[in-house]
Amino acid sequence: MAALLRILLQRGRPSAASGRPVGRREASLGTGPGVAVRVRFAPSPTGIPPDESPRRGGPAGPYQQSQRLELYAQATEALLKTGAAYPCFCSPQQLDLLKKEALRNRQMPRYDNRCRNMSQEQVAQKLAKDPKPAIRFRLEQAAPAFEDLVYGWNRHDVASVEGDPVIMKSDGFPTYHLACVVDDHHMGISHVLRGSEWLVSTAKHLLLYQALGWQPPHFAHLPLLLNRDGSKLSKRQGDIFLEHFAAEGFLPDSLLDIITNCGSGFAENQMGRTLPELITQFNLTRVTSHSALLDLEKLPEFNRLHLQRLVNNESQRRQLVEKLQALVEEAFGSQLQNRDVLNPIYVERILLLRQGHICRLQDLVSPGYSYLWTRPAVGRAQLDAISEKVDVIAKRVLGLLERSGMSLTQDMLSGELKKLSEGLEGTKHSNVMKLLRVALSGQQQGPPVAEMMLSLGPKEVRERIQKVVSS
Repeated sequence: MAALLRILLQRGRPSAASGRPVGRREASLGTGPGVAVRVRFAPSPTGIPPDESPRRGGPAGPYQQSQRLELYAQATEALLKTGAAYPCFCSPQQLDLLKKEALRNRQMPRYDNRCRNMSQEQVAQKLAKDPKPAIRFRLEQAAPAFEDLVYGWNRHDVASVEGDPVIMKSDGFPTYHLACVVDDHHMGISHVLRGSEWLVSTAKHLLLYQALGWQPPHFAHLPLLLNRDGSKLSKRQGDIFLEHFAAEGFLPDSLLDIITNCGSGFAENQMGRTLPELITQFNLTRVTSHSALLDLEKLPEFNRLHLQRLVNNESQRRQLVEKLQALVEEAFGSQLQNRDVLNPIYVERILLLRQGHICRLQDLVSPGYSYLWTRPAVGRAQLDAISEKVDVIAKRVLGLLERSGMSLTQDMLSGELKKLSEGLEGTKHSNVMKLLRVALSGQQQGPPVAEMMLSLGPKEVRERIQKVVSS
């Protein structure tokens, strides 16, 4: 959720409502001047830095809940003084019995508010035995209506279906209901964007704002992100964690791109958008209440586009070269007969030639590309099975290398290779290419032979052909 929220932000004008300095990020609400929105945290694997966090700091710290306990305690004390909250002395066993009884009667489990109307004397007697009770918030029947920026006007009389919620646990830590209200108030949050599963709970939060005498922020509840089949994303799936995608070689921009592409908030969906482009194009008024279906089978194609963009950026390409060097070292290690394949110039050439054809850097260390890093074990018999003119073909290729070296482009080299077949009676051009592909890579399929030759370089091509012909 924090990752998606960060996408909605853009640098721009200060907000009159919040009075923050110029330079804060704003949410584009599609209504003229934006409203400054502070993002307090975000998962780093997305490549989205939080505006403020425990590590980064900021004007509204501290940012760790354990360091904000005094703020929660002050709010709780204020609610206790006005009677909006009360201590609850129910044991976990009592609460468990209540739940089981409700389920046995086919009812929705709810707290029965048994501690709500205790007298001061009863409370004092209980406190003598249990000085650190949980604190519950007294729900009122008249929950205020509110206009959600996505779902429109809403009203939920939570008191009729729920028991009074715990807002402070006996260990002194708040529940989400209290923490989000206290934090958003003290941090000056003007707009809260969160998942639609919190839509019903907003009534409780508005009642808390009301009881504390604070102005609530605007709320926009975002539709859920679901699996392609409509089922809920679950951490039990194991492979939906950001760390998993990063380890698999998927880029942060690709994840942001596919998530926003399957959702709403944009005039049109398109692939390959970067974070600055997403920020510019996003408009909160375009967000619909329909759940977004995430089709992760499309992620490799998104990643292909963003990887190609990085390859075409010189500074980013240098970083990719270093990452690919590490991947080659890890994948092949002692198998490397020639460590010149780790030369940055060679690795960069591979990236430039294969851009647009690979979806992840890891693809380049898969078995299909092993020929780039190690010499394949190919015997003369394999070539003889393809054509009877192995020696003639080899001589022509070696002659071509002698004449042109690396001066030819891939298109020019392709043209020269086509001429190789001319005059070879009974040998098709496709067979010549098949023979060369096997000689160079040991494989029946792969990139165009001309690209293979440019990748490996004339010296390596010459040595591989000579070796297999003489074997």
